Amino acid sequence: MTSVSAGALGTVRVTATNWRRPLTQHHDLLRERGCSVYEVGIHADAPDIMFVVEVWDSQEAHRRSLEHPEVQTSIAVARPILSGEFGGFRFDVIGSPLREA
Repeated sequence: MTSVSAGALGTVRVTATNWRRPLTQHHDLLRERGCSVYEVGIHADAPDIMFVVEVWDSQEAHRRSLEHPEVQTSIAVARPILSGEFGGFRFDVIGSPLREA
């Protein structure tokens, strides 16, 4: 079942360019592992928070992707800019008006 994760990641006081590269660097691996959407964004009212939305084939596909060495490396590169404050939610998709059932 398609799974969506929407997160808010607190960052230490850095410029957007410092964290943009590790989180937005092109990764065919994510698509190969079952990720169809991975969007990273910011909001002017919350400059120290990165917002991430991911759409995966399943929660299991997402979990398995986190075990891959390349993904672990990307996480390690991003970790120093994270403050440790995290928020968000996950849900399983039950349908969409944009796709056939």
